[in-house]
Amino acid sequence: MTGKRYKIAIIGTGFVGLATGAGLAELGNEVICADVNKDKIDSLNNGYLPIYEDGLPELINKNKKLGRISFTTDIALAVKASDIIFVCVGTPSEENGEVDLSQIESATVSIGEVLDRYKIIAVKSTIPIGTLDLMEDILEREGKVKGRDYDLAVVPEFLREGRAVYDFFNPTRIVIGTDKESVDKILTEIFLPLNAPIVHTSPITAQVIKYASNAFLAARISFINEIADICDHIGANVNEVIEGMKYDKRIGGDYFSPGIGFGGPCLIKDLSGFIKMVEKYGYQANYLRSILDKNNHQIKYFINKLKKLLGGLLKDKIIGVLGLTFKPNTNDVRNSLAIEIIKELKKNGANIKAYDPKGLEEAKKYLDGIILCDDIYKAIEGVDALIILTAWEEFKEIDLERLKSQMKSPIILDGVNLLNPKRVKNYGFIYEGIGVK
Repeated sequence: MTGKRYKIAIIGTGFVGLATGAGLAELGNEVICADVNKDKIDSLNNGYLPIYEDGLPELINKNKKLGRISFTTDIALAVKASDIIFVCVGTPSEENGEVDLSQIESATVSIGEVLDRYKIIAVKSTIPIGTLDLMEDILEREGKVKGRDYDLAVVPEFLREGRAVYDFFNPTRIVIGTDKESVDKILTEIFLPLNAPIVHTSPITAQVIKYASNAFLAARISFINEIADICDHIGANVNEVIEGMKYDKRIGGDYFSPGIGFGGPCLIKDLSGFIKMVEKYGYQANYLRSILDKNNHQIKYFINKLKKLLGGLLKDKIIGVLGLTFKPNTNDVRNSLAIEIIKELKKNGANIKAYDPKGLEEAKKYLDGIILCDDIYKAIEGVDALIILTAWEEFKEIDLERLKSQMKSPIILDGVNLLNPKRVKNYGFIYEGIGVK
C-alpha cells in the first residue's frame, strides 16, 4: 500500500479504466470509477463485469467490500470527490486513420464544468500530440486556469488485454509525462509501490513513448510474418528460424508469433494514429506505413492459402472457424482479424460455422449470416476445412480423431501455428500453418 492514500477518479470503465481503478484501489487508494454508460455502471454495481479479464472480478469485488472502489454515472460526483483524475476513455480510429478525440473532449468538458478546486488530470488514454492543448482550450472556456485549478499529465498505459491485472502489478516501466515537479512527485508516489522503473519525461515525450512502443511491437509481428511467408515459399520452418534467432540478446524471442497478423483495439489504431499525427508535422512515416501494409497483406495471404488447399475455390465451401477474438483470454473482438477473414470468406461465397470460448456474444455485433456455435465440435461438423484464428489453449486439446470423423475433408489451416504439425498429420490431416507444414 502507498504511504499516503489518494482520492482518485477514473473517467472511463473500459479494460484500462477498470484494471487501473481496481489496481489503484488495491494499493490503498479510494477510487471512484465513472462512466456515462448507465448499463455498464449498473452491471458493475451488480457485480457483473462487462469485459472478460482474468483476475479482475475478484480484485474489484474484494475492494468493493473494503469500500475502496465504487462505480457511478455521476461524473460530477467523481470529480468533486477526487484529488487526482485519471482519464481512461476510448480514442478509436476515424475512417481516415486519425484519432477520434470526441470522448476526450466530452470528458474534459464534464471535468471543467464541475472542477471546484485544484486537481491533477492525468491522461492514460492514448492521445496524439496536440490533445493536451485541446484539453487546455476546453478547460479555459470553462473558466479554469492551468496551474491554479488543474495541471495536466500523461501517464500512458502498457496493459495487455487478458493480462491487465498482472501487468498493472508487474509493470515493465511507469512513464510519467509532466512539466511540473510537484505533479511528478505526486504521481510517482502513487505508483512507487509497484517497484518498477519510472521514466520521468515531458508530456509530449510520454505520448511518443506509447506510440513508439506499440509501433515496435507491430513491427516485430509484421517482420516475423514476412519471414514466415518466405519460409512457406522456400521450404524452411519458421519456428526453427525463431529458435535460432532468439538467443541473440539483441533480438530475443518475444512477440515473434507468425500468423494472420496483429489486430485488436490498440496496435492497428495506434499505428494508424501515429502515422496520421506525424504527417501533420510534415513527415511521411513510410516505414511505419509498410508495417500496416504487410499486416493487411497477411489476411490476403492467409485466404489464398486456404483457396489453394480447397482447389482454388471457396464458393459454397463450408469452413469451420475456431477463434473470433483478436487474441486469447479476452472477449474483445474489436479489430479482430478473425472477423475480417470471415467477412472476406463470405464475400468469396463460403459458408461459415464458428466457435469461440468467450467471444460469441460480442461477435454477434459484427457478423451476420454465419452459424455461431456454442460447442467446438458443432463448428467442425461437416466442414470442408477447419481454420484456427485465435490461439486459445482449449483448441490445443481438441480430439483429433473425433475431429477427423466429423469433418467432410481433413484439411486444417492453422493461422496461429497452435497445433503440432507432426501430431496432426499422424491422424491423416492435410495441415498447414504460417511458415510451417
